[in-house]
Amino acid sequence: MTSTLLSAMRNPAMRVSMLAIFLFGFAGAATSPYQSVVGINELGLSDALYSLLILVASTVNVVVSVSIGILADRVGNYRLLMSLAILFGVVGYGIVYAMPNQTSFVVSVLLLLPIYGAVYTLLFANVRSIARRMSGHDAASLTTGARAAISLAWVLVPGLVGFALAGGDSMLPAYLLACLGCAVNLLIVFFSLPNEGGADPALGKRLSYWTSFREILAPRIFLRVIAVSTITSTLHVNGAVLPLIMTDEIGGSVTDIGIIVGIVALLEVVFILVWARIQMDLAPFKALALGTVIYIGYMVLLGFSTATWHIYALSLISAFGAAALITIPISYLQELIADRPGLGSSLIAVNIFLSGGLCAGLFALGTRISNYSGTALLGGVAGLAGLALLLVLDGNRKTGNAAA
Repeated sequence: MTSTLLSAMRNPAMRVSMLAIFLFGFAGAATSPYQSVVGINELGLSDALYSLLILVASTVNVVVSVSIGILADRVGNYRLLMSLAILFGVVGYGIVYAMPNQTSFVVSVLLLLPIYGAVYTLLFANVRSIARRMSGHDAASLTTGARAAISLAWVLVPGLVGFALAGGDSMLPAYLLACLGCAVNLLIVFFSLPNEGGADPALGKRLSYWTSFREILAPRIFLRVIAVSTITSTLHVNGAVLPLIMTDEIGGSVTDIGIIVGIVALLEVVFILVWARIQMDLAPFKALALGTVIYIGYMVLLGFSTATWHIYALSLISAFGAAALITIPISYLQELIADRPGLGSSLIAVNIFLSGGLCAGLFALGTRISNYSGTALLGGVAGLAGLALLLVLDGNRKTGNAAA
């Protein structure tokens, strides 16, 4: 399993890419576990407004990410586009810390950070472009290594942030740390990241914006994106409700949130490599289906948790299922449009948009008819629906190429 990471690190361009991906993960890991706590508990947003904010922010992110992915294929300058997007992260995290009020939080979450989120698409498009020059096994190891770099950030950062801020009255300093992480990433990307080329210009009309959008909406592709998005919405639901279940329903603390997120991320780094080995024997959709079943089981158990130790005990199951759901969909979606790294990687953003929108709806519905624990159970139901659609679309396939 360690050979997967070593293979990725042997490539000079990949080493810089993994550092950039780690720093992108650093910013998210410093703030995401506490975003709902800051927005709802500290700044006074209602559950309904927070849900709407998540939905609209996801819309902005997907439009920007797809547009930048198309542009990256056309101009072939991932480095410049990444630098511009990271700059939005510097400002977005910075204004929440410097001006902690509902307005700055809404502007940041609604506009600045969704644009910054396009960095995720560009980073994996860059990795995909590097992988095209390598053999099958080495190319596959790059995506695994890249995703492991983000998980490593989630191992190191949330627990440290939780401990560092445990004695204070606010989690807002986490946004300062994220701002500084983005600033460092901006310097690394702009000055050190080798520039990768875009798609083959011979693709001609397929590089136009409208043709690219129509290609995404083709049933062969879009139905599979819907299936994956419904499955991965369970990750978003868990991210929204776990901190609130911990602090509001079972009497835990923000320190517990950081520790649990760190434990899960640590296990994810290991399990990501385990799933890379599993995929050598299973088609991607089968591996994804297996991971989905595991994560649905976790969501159900989370919904019935009544003590802090219950959630700690669920960390192993959570990490094993999440490692599949955060890794396998990346390669699965990129392969749907394999000859265009930018557009194929933008399907990751489309997936995040759809799963984020579904999460917002589930969060709003769950908190209206039940509590945060009930919302976790509702998330498990959504994952089951996505699994059923995936099996309908790919259940009869004998190979891993879903787009064939």
